[in-house]
Amino acid sequence: MNKLITAIALTSILALTQACSSLSTISNAEEPKPIATDNHPNANKHGEHPSDRQKTSSETTIAEAKLTTPLNILPNTTVPLLIDVQDLNGKAVEKFEVFQEKLMHLIVVSDDLQFFDHIHPSYQHNGRFKVSANFPQAGKYTLFSDYKPAQSPEQISVLKTQVIGEIPSDKPINFDRTKTFGKTHINLSSSQDHIKASEEVTLTFDLKDPDTNQPITDLQPYLGEKGHLVIIKKSTPLTASDYIHAHALDSSSEGKVTFVTKFAKSGEYKLWGQFNRNGKIVTADFGVHVRD
Repeated sequence: MNKLITAIALTSILALTQACSSLSTISNAEEPKPIATDNHPNANKHGEHPSDRQKTSSETTIAEAKLTTPLNILPNTTVPLLIDVQDLNGKAVEKFEVFQEKLMHLIVVSDDLQFFDHIHPSYQHNGRFKVSANFPQAGKYTLFSDYKPAQSPEQISVLKTQVIGEIPSDKPINFDRTKTFGKTHINLSSSQDHIKASEEVTLTFDLKDPDTNQPITDLQPYLGEKGHLVIIKKSTPLTASDYIHAHALDSSSEGKVTFVTKFAKSGEYKLWGQFNRNGKIVTADFGVHVRD
């Protein structure tokens, strides 16, 4: 029988006694809350649907999540992750709504922001989701679990885990605005020469063929949109307030994908744009400075 131990603090990684198959369970210690992750201008405030405004507070589920992992996670090893979603009374949340074509989006980043993954756990039953993940290096990781309980706003749970081994030295964020990712050359531009906190900004990814320097013509929808953008502020520890999930505008011209968003605070941010080129997902990472 697996031995489960629940830790209250997100940032704590407990030394557990090895049983036949030890697991570590960590809950999100932040106060659970709905998050406005959809920065599409056609979205309603706080990412709500029109019907949400008519629901009473008693019909809205505020949820929290618990992450269960193997006790000792090694680098470059595929491991199972279990995520249990509960209401504030500890009762399993059983019904979820599909958004962006999935029931749950799980954003996994190393706390130094050098690693990024966007995966989709599958729903099992009784509030439980399951997915396999691979962590490439030792160190601390933060997982942003994005889901929508039935008849409730989209919500974020922030989960933590750690990979054992020698932690690599910290690398600074790369602020180059032009990069090549495999067979895709991308230039990132912004509507402001200097991005300012709390001001709306337009971010445009200009995708070209590196051989011809011509706009690419094989972009296809990814999770129902022209592209997705995850933005995370460099912070210690990483929290829900450091996380932004934006969605592409429909009006972008060929080879260009545009997002509109706001950065709540000044600081250094890492951006990951994701685009579907004829069935292959291109993940493009950039860094930006945000000023007061």
